[in-house]
Amino acid sequence: MPTTQLPYQNPNLPVDERVQDLLARMTLSEKIGQTFQVWLQQGNHAEIAEQIRRGMVGSVLSNYHPDYRRPTVDEMNALQRAAVEETRLGIPFLHGRDIIHGHRTVFPLPLAMAASFDPALMEEACAIAAREAASASVHWVFSPMLDVARDPRWGRCVEGAGEDTYLGEQMAAAAVRGYQGSDLADPQRVLACAKHFIGYGSAEGGRDYDTGEISENTLRNVYLPPYRAAVEAGVGSMMSAFQDLNGEPLSGSARYLDGLLRGELGFDGFIVSDWMSVLELVHHRVAADGREAARLGFNAGVDMDMISGLYVEHLEALIDSGEVRMQRLDDAVRLILTAKFRLGLFEHPYTDPALGATVQCSQQHLAAARRAAARCMVLLKNEGGLLPLENLPASVAIIGPLAEARSTLLGTWSFDGQPEETPSVLEALREALNGTEIITAPGSMTDEMLAAAQRAGLVVLVVGESEWRNGENHNVTRLSLPDGQEALVEQVCALGRPVVLVVLAGRPLQITRPAACAGAVLWAWHPGSMGAPAIADVLLGKTEPGGRLPMTFPRSDGQVPLYYNFKSSGKRFDLVYRPTPEGYRHLERYVDGRSDPLYPFGYGLGYTSFEYHDLDVQANENGARVTAQVTNTGERAGECVAQLYIQDCVASVTRPVRELKGFQRALLQPGETRTLSFDLGFEELSFYNAEGKRVVEPGQFKVWVGPDCRAEIEGTFFVKGVS
Repeated sequence: MPTTQLPYQNPNLPVDERVQDLLARMTLSEKIGQTFQVWLQQGNHAEIAEQIRRGMVGSVLSNYHPDYRRPTVDEMNALQRAAVEETRLGIPFLHGRDIIHGHRTVFPLPLAMAASFDPALMEEACAIAAREAASASVHWVFSPMLDVARDPRWGRCVEGAGEDTYLGEQMAAAAVRGYQGSDLADPQRVLACAKHFIGYGSAEGGRDYDTGEISENTLRNVYLPPYRAAVEAGVGSMMSAFQDLNGEPLSGSARYLDGLLRGELGFDGFIVSDWMSVLELVHHRVAADGREAARLGFNAGVDMDMISGLYVEHLEALIDSGEVRMQRLDDAVRLILTAKFRLGLFEHPYTDPALGATVQCSQQHLAAARRAAARCMVLLKNEGGLLPLENLPASVAIIGPLAEARSTLLGTWSFDGQPEETPSVLEALREALNGTEIITAPGSMTDEMLAAAQRAGLVVLVVGESEWRNGENHNVTRLSLPDGQEALVEQVCALGRPVVLVVLAGRPLQITRPAACAGAVLWAWHPGSMGAPAIADVLLGKTEPGGRLPMTFPRSDGQVPLYYNFKSSGKRFDLVYRPTPEGYRHLERYVDGRSDPLYPFGYGLGYTSFEYHDLDVQANENGARVTAQVTNTGERAGECVAQLYIQDCVASVTRPVRELKGFQRALLQPGETRTLSFDLGFEELSFYNAEGKRVVEPGQFKVWVGPDCRAEIEGTFFVKGVS
């Protein structure tokens, strides 16, 4: 490495000048090396170090198999030393890792975090994850996932914000802010990677990696806005998706990557492929071989190839032949180097090994994870005010197949959480219910659990999905609880004891029968490291269940896909929101069952009640200001989650019957009334028209404010067109 300081080594120069100077000094092979991300595995460190010394590596991916140990800081520093001190130009590599919902301190799954309807909470969680990941030598995290998901059969719906575009936008921007902060050079921040561009959540049949067919209207109005929000928040990298969308595999689509993402949205970071997705262009049969796949992927806009090695193998020949322009390579490398300079890696390439001891799982981080878990939990049923558990019987049975689970609480995509450090629900409740007789069924056989329930005055029954039933390529054909659990719930409830059903799950499930017989149902998700103590906090009323559903819960599997913001039909199915004797219901569209959801989007109960009233709408030059009053009509303090929905009454293209366009949380004392205000402007009222232009068309809008997507109090206003 040179001993005299060159311009690119001068931290006082602007980043673009440093990048240009370094780029001008690089050989063709050194440039190509920056476009390759290599997979660090158990036992291949020496091989990777040699590749780094030869200038063949721009990034290292350390997603280990769960049975493998994590790389230590010393090991990562040793590899970085090979890059910084044993190569001609001393270019550090980016260490990337899947940090999806926390690092050592695991937060609730992203879908659960969306249930908080609290972007500030998401920002805090991502900032903590960044702090812990950075202390473990991680520079770059493959998060947030921004795929809108309308099909709960899809295993990866757990990684996003659910079915709603607006909620997805708010959570996307919050996550980017949390990871990256205001200055990427801050040693406690990391580079975020928004994924998977675009439409990955549309996989047919909920089958991961499968084909997606999305109209231009739906692509732009439903799937694109969260990515736009991430770009506007300054996200530094983007990941191209696996799947074929409308006939084009995304990792080879210049139309979507170079055109829509870069050209239209103005994204100025670098694009990395998903795992092997450049090679998968061969599997999609749009490329005959690896050479052609490398040409397609690189020319489409994929700057860095994750794992496959096709760029290292073929780019030089492709440039020599003129099939890839040298300028295209320079542009890709410029973007990658810019990220490294912005992260401060040239000045601070190494991580202090002692840092993790003070950062990982600190008491501050654990306390934040506990608050977050409670804020994400959704109380779906509370018959007779069974919860919170204030007047406890002498004995409580804590049973169920997941009562003593640990890994399940952490959930999928949790490489760095430690199950042995994670208390179970049984342990947390045993501690919280000190002085109450706790009856368990250690063998977890059905007859043992029934016997325990029969001896108790109250039953806490913990059921749900394991962590392996969620995540990438973990899709299901049936949304019911795993085999045997539904029958167990019904048998326990038949004993006549009060039953609190606690469900640990990553996605919406079909729980029509279990919910009918249990006295209370708490949807706890896979809540993370402190999930069990948070469950105890909620059940005992130390804190409220703060979550609201980010996805619709179906009554039956056959309703899927089922989402609240559907389009109006010529047969007036939008009458879903007209009152009927049974309440607010869909017109029946099946001959063998009801059409309305079991629990709608935005739904969730608390330990008090709220009334929304006195809606007022004042149109203005930009749109409208909406105010509504909410009163705590119960006997306890509580936090409402007020939600605002709009309808564009007449438009040039079909529009949803309702769309979420605002939400606020407000803590109210018993009897307290609060006035809430929402501003609706171009961001909230606009949509992409048939020409792909974002517009607000002149005309009437309806607006509702209330506790979920069935909000009743209604107002109207008129706007002038804006484009």
